[in-house]
Amino acid sequence: MSDLFDDVTEDQDPFKRLLSKIPGFGGYIERQNRRAADKILRELIGERFRAIWKRVGEVQQDLVSQGEILQLDDIEKAATKIQTFIDKVENAAYGYSSFFEAEKINEEELKSIYEFDVSLLALEDDFLRAVENIESSFGSDGLPASISHLVTLSRDLVETFGKRDNMLIEYGKSSSEEAGE
Repeated sequence: MSDLFDDVTEDQDPFKRLLSKIPGFGGYIERQNRRAADKILRELIGERFRAIWKRVGEVQQDLVSQGEILQLDDIEKAATKIQTFIDKVENAAYGYSSFFEAEKINEEELKSIYEFDVSLLALEDDFLRAVENIESSFGSDGLPASISHLVTLSRDLVETFGKRDNMLIEYGKSSSEEAGE
């Protein structure tokens, strides 16, 4: 996958490229590009995890059709956590709220947030393997453990995304302290 930030930067119109040559304005353009790239990335993450969420729903239907009713509560916990994560990712601040005023979050901090979001996309494979493990465990003694693993992954996913909010709060505090607020 190509870097979304590079894609956003390359698509910049010539006027923005010219303005980025003005002292001080380049940083503004760079922050705007990072915000745009992060938003695109989070939309992609949401899309990918929505596909996983749908697949978990299909597994739920398979559990019902195979008479594994006792497992439904646990897999529903995972589905709910995945949906919570999707909602958080798709609705997270990406730079146009007052929290992200230019003096609050600098370019390096935005880069860190973007890199954090890139790392979330890497978790997709873990979830796909977990769902495949559940599917291959139908009718075996390993089914509860495979579902429990998905529940744990889902819970950890939501907690991990909470660290993003903590980063934003910390960056906001440190920037405010630097500005003498």
